[in-house]
Amino acid sequence: MDTSVHTQPANPSRAQRRSARLHRWRRDTVELAAVFLAVAAADLVANVVVHGHDGPVVLAASAAALLATALFHAWWAHRHPHGPPAPDPAAPPGEPAVTGPLDSFEQTALWRVRTTVSDSPGSLARVCTAFAELRINIISMQAHPLPTGTVDEFLVRAPLTLTRAELARTVAAAGGHDIWTDPADAHDLVDVPTHVLALATRTALDAAELPVALRQLFGRCTIRQFPGGGQRAATGVDGHVMRLAAPSGDLIELSRPHLPFTPTEFARAKALVELDTLLGPRVPKVEARLSQPTGADLTVRRADADDKGAALEMHARCSPDALRKRYHGPVKDADKYLDHLLDPRHGQTLAVEASDGRVVALAHLMWDDDSAEVALLVEDAWQRRGLGFDLLRRMAALALEAGVQTVYAVTHASNTGLISTMRRLAAPLDYQVEDGTLVITAHLAEATEQLPTPWPTGPGR
Repeated sequence: MDTSVHTQPANPSRAQRRSARLHRWRRDTVELAAVFLAVAAADLVANVVVHGHDGPVVLAASAAALLATALFHAWWAHRHPHGPPAPDPAAPPGEPAVTGPLDSFEQTALWRVRTTVSDSPGSLARVCTAFAELRINIISMQAHPLPTGTVDEFLVRAPLTLTRAELARTVAAAGGHDIWTDPADAHDLVDVPTHVLALATRTALDAAELPVALRQLFGRCTIRQFPGGGQRAATGVDGHVMRLAAPSGDLIELSRPHLPFTPTEFARAKALVELDTLLGPRVPKVEARLSQPTGADLTVRRADADDKGAALEMHARCSPDALRKRYHGPVKDADKYLDHLLDPRHGQTLAVEASDGRVVALAHLMWDDDSAEVALLVEDAWQRRGLGFDLLRRMAALALEAGVQTVYAVTHASNTGLISTMRRLAAPLDYQVEDGTLVITAHLAEATEQLPTPWPTGPGR
């Protein structure tokens, strides 16, 4: 077989230069002859039209012929629309015809796929080839190195007819194991660095956003914080459990039963925790005015540890029955919960402040896995004025802003005031009663009325 490549010499010979000049002269001569022929034809037509006896008739007949040709072409194009291009006769027999991206429109679905592959050349290529054979488009991909392999995480767009089982079998046939798949949505289209930076920004602005940021970073996971436990426990990743030591000395434990953690995820979580501890306790300065029929001047705002003294004074003014319904335990232990409730790392606390600086109501939104617990305490003298419902709606709006779809309240079955307040949310409610304890869960995403923004007057007003 002759595999040599023939090329033109760098310096053409004299004969080649002479041949090029002759070709150029012939081309110029043909073009000049065509110009003279066009001028002669134009002059002949002009003489016939101007000086001939039938000149106007010829001109009208020509116009009619041109019009008829245009109408026939339009009719023919309408009756015979353009079809796909004919197969290339030069293409080898049996080779499929080349088609464009608009030749077919296929409905697709987004999936998140995670699998472990061997740390060897070609392992990732085999998975990508398997995706391509099923018309699965890879939107983004991350690699999580492990001591014995690599965890590859994909965001793919697959045909809508492809099932989860077929997707998993495709990855397994390409050499993947420990396969995990989950439907994705448009929020997953954001690239990971941008997503992490956005979560870090939210955490920097508000300490209460740290649990929400960790959940949005890793999906469904349970977060527990043990005061002072960071100095005794070993930190790192142990399969489905991740332990982080905060510089403050606390231990933060994350568990995710459906998917193991990787060292890469541990590094991301550690960076967020260290940022939160470095910035210290912080609460955004937001507030809003509450109009009361009695003319009282009230302000609702975020509360923090500096409000503990005012909260203790409000406890002293509350009746034992109000404290018992709120804290579900001995009244003498009510004051012990304030340190935890006023810590922004465990959730958000709203305080209603009177014109004289007294706190007359407190509301707590505490993060709990994929949900959040809400709790209300209104001083006896300020009850039945709509404060509880206003605070509940604000907490529900804060939960939705954080991506939490359900909130629940734990109280006594005899607390009819809280039950009626939860009903006014216009959201579907679930009731669970056990040993006199009532748990009411509100599904905020299915509320028939849109919740207002938590701070309609704007930050800092």
